[in-house]
Formats: sequence, structure tokens, C-alpha cells
Amino acid sequence: MTDTIAAVASASGIGGVGVLRISGPLAPVIAQTLLGREPRERHAHYAAFRDADDALIDRGLLLAFRAPRSYTGEHVLELQTHGSPVVLRLLLARVIELGARHARPGEFSERAFLNGKLDLAQAEAVADLVASGSAAAARAAQRSLDGEFSQRVRALVEAVVRLRVWIEAAIDFPEDEIDFLAAPQLAADLAALRTRLDELLAAARRGVRLADGLHVVIVGRPNVGKSSLLNALAASERAIVTDVAGTTRDVLRETLDLDGIALTLVDTAGLREAADVVEREGIRRARAELERADLAILVSDDTHAQEDLALLSGLPADAARLVVHNKIDLAAAPPRVERRDGRLHLWLSATSGIGLDALVDELRRNAGAEEGDGAFSARARHVAALERARGHLALAADALQRQRAGELAAEELRQVQHALGEITGQFSSDDLLGEIFASFCIGK
Repeated sequence: MTDTIAAVASASGIGGVGVLRISGPLAPVIAQTLLGREPRERHAHYAAFRDADDALIDRGLLLAFRAPRSYTGEHVLELQTHGSPVVLRLLLARVIELGARHARPGEFSERAFLNGKLDLAQAEAVADLVASGSAAAARAAQRSLDGEFSQRVRALVEAVVRLRVWIEAAIDFPEDEIDFLAAPQLAADLAALRTRLDELLAAARRGVRLADGLHVVIVGRPNVGKSSLLNALAASERAIVTDVAGTTRDVLRETLDLDGIALTLVDTAGLREAADVVEREGIRRARAELERADLAILVSDDTHAQEDLALLSGLPADAARLVVHNKIDLAAAPPRVERRDGRLHLWLSATSGIGLDALVDELRRNAGAEEGDGAFSARARHVAALERARGHLALAADALQRQRAGELAAEELRQVQHALGEITGQFSSDDLLGEIFASFCIGK
């Protein structure tokens, strides 16, 4: 990079601390101008920041970092002042006068990526850390920033490369008496790689839920207690509850924090054939919410539970399903949890709270609370890349096991490596980079 950028990195308001960050070749010149002498690297200097007419803007700290030992890999200057927006604007204007320009959103992290200080997954973790809505999401983003996700991706790439070397060597020497493509070890290594990829894909999906929050949609027939369940989980009267079927006619959202886990709970209109145009629109919106749910809670009763399963037909294939048998207090039945046909069934009462703890525990588990220190943040594009890699890996296995087609297997493994490389930025287009970093905030 030949230009120098500047932006307010953070500000905590009047009386707090404001930070202005500069990166690029002019950073040492700007530092010397503001300080009046050449600063010591990585040393906090107390300085009087003045404008072009030598009028005092503010007093604060100046820290200089020489390339490549900085966040961006370039010369970096950090100015810490009082957090007044006016002071920060005046200081930023002074830095612009000295040759810097306003940074684009995410440009500091983009430069760190382009200069090899961060890979793309780590750079995205910076934005995830800033935007984290819960303690668990912040911890997961920090682990991705530390490289945990990237290390697992790189380990898979190394395994893919070893398989490619094996297969392409067998292709290059077909006259050998030994059929290396039929070797048991090759099949075992390929199977192990598929297992590891599936595990990373599952972890990445949990990472997306931690970063974005679990999207939970409550569905069911009218008047089964969906709104009562929302109120019970939110511990407030957020939804109107009456004995009249069809009371809920629109989507109602509530954001919860379950022991540090972010969760968006969505109450929907009862699913039925409705003549009322308003209720029909509410049902349409309910089905639209269901199509993008991470988890659906089907609220029913013992009489209709089996037939109500059809209401989950619009749920994504990888979304979790819970069946809640509500109103057990009316039948004086005890709470319990059972697994039937691959689904978890919970018996509870939303109005009395009996059995609600089991549902809360299951929500926390689905949101990734049990991952503990092993969870990392991820994004939808990471999941998509891993899914593509899994598809190509399956085709490579088929080419070897059924067709003995080494050339096809080698090509599919090349596609696997390319898909994995998209996660860390080994293979990335300028359009993708622009889209990713444009979503960052200014100063990051």
C-alpha cells in the first residue's frame, strides 16, 4: 500500500478515551510532526496535539509501531485522546491535512490480511468480535481470531495435498505392478479425511449460531400456547395471550441471553386454513420464518402431536426440531423428556413453568453452550465452502472406490483444496474481499 489511512478506531464519549489510528508510509512523518520529535517504537509518549496554526487540540498519548511489527504490517500510529467527538474530528482533520486519507470500512483489517498478518477467517473474526452480542459469541470470535478455526482448515488442506500427491503419483506411473489406487491405506486416509471434514462442518455451523445467535421459531396450531411459551422464556408479557384462537397475527421477536448465549425467539401465527386476510398474511410470514430457522419448537398436545409434525415441512433439512407438549398442568401430568423418531419431545406447562428448565437446557445446547472453550466463530460462507468441499470429497471417494478413476479423483481433490482455501483467503476474488471488508465498521 502506498497511501496512508486514518480513522477513529474507538471512542467512549465525553470524559472517556478516544482512539485515532493511522496506517501507512506517512505514519512516522505524522508522528514526528505531532510529537515534535521522532518517537520511540512501542513507547507511550505524552503529547500535545496541535493544528496547523499551532492551536492546541488536546493532550494525550502517542504510540508508534514500525513495519512489519504492527497490526496491519505497515507503519502504524495510534493517538489516544479524550473521547469528545469534537476533539476526535479536529484531530482526524489535522491528520488528513498531513497526508492521510479517510479509511474505508474494514480497511485496517484488509491491509492486515493483504500483508499476511491475518488470514481471511481471522480478519472476519475481528468483525465478529466487535459485533458479538453475548459473552459466548465474544469468546468464540476471539478463538477464531487466535487462529483455531484456520489451523483446523489448514490441517485438512495438508491432508488433501498428501492424498493428491499419492493419487497423482499413481497416475504418473501406471506401469507399476502395484495398484496404488486400490491400497487400503488410501481408502482409510480418505475416510478419515471425510470424518474430520464432517466434524469441522458441524463445528462451523455451531460457530455461525454462536456468532449470529440461534434463530428459534415457535410454530403450532392456534391456541396451543405458543405466545405463553414466548412469555415464559422471555420472563415478561411480550405477547398477548387470550383464549381466542388466532390472537397472534404477526411475527413477534424477542432477543434473549441464556447464560451468555444469544438467542432470537420468534412467535408466529397459528398455522391453519384461515379466511381472514390479515391472519393469512400472518401465516405466510410464519412459514417464511420457518424456512430460515436454526431450530423449530412445535407446540402441540398429546391429542394432535403426531399429525402436527406436518407443520414442520418448511423447515431446512439441517435445522433442529423440538416438540413441546404444552398445558400438562391441565391434565395434572408430570414433566418429562423423551426421544421419539429422532425428535426430542418435552412435556411442560408454559403458564406454570413446570418442565421449562428442560427446554431452556436444550436451547442452550443447540446454541452451542456445551462447546465450552472449543467453540469458535464462523460465517455462512465458511459453512458453504465446507459443504462444497464435502461434496467434492464424496465424489473423489466414489471415483476411487467404484470407478478406479484416478484422474477424476485428483480433480475432485483439487476442488476440495480450492474450497477450503476460500475460507482462509488462499483462493479469493477481489469481489469477495470487497464484500467481506465492506461489512466491517470504520477503524477496523
